[in-house]
Amino acid sequence: MAAPDFAISADSLPNQLSGLTGQVVYLDFWASWCKPCRKSFPWMNQMQQKYGAQGLKIIAVNLDTERALAQEFLTKVPANIPIIYDPQGNIASDYQLVGMPSSYLIDKSGKIRYSHKGFFTRSLPKYEQEIVLLLNE
Repeated sequence: MAAPDFAISADSLPNQLSGLTGQVVYLDFWASWCKPCRKSFPWMNQMQQKYGAQGLKIIAVNLDTERALAQEFLTKVPANIPIIYDPQGNIASDYQLVGMPSSYLIDKSGKIRYSHKGFFTRSLPKYEQEIVLLLNE
């Protein structure tokens, strides 16, 4: 399935998701009240640092209706990845989001190849393996 395109407002990225064709994108949906997100952010920072030079782009989409809640979360759990705000849930709706956090791994041609509901530390080797598989395609 082709990843639904959306506008991006982050300095370090093109202005549309489709502008990242040719790279592997890990798209993560999160909110300040999401407990597993406190564990996913350090891991995403680590993956971006480890695989960024090979073409991985991690983007975190926040779904809080109040940006201040997201900012407060980020002061406690820093993000070294671009954050996009989707307070109306338009992007989440396009991706048919059913739980928090949810992530989508998009290949170099713009297709969703893997998706995960929740974030489980026991699954970290699997998540990383999927990233490496797509980077090496």
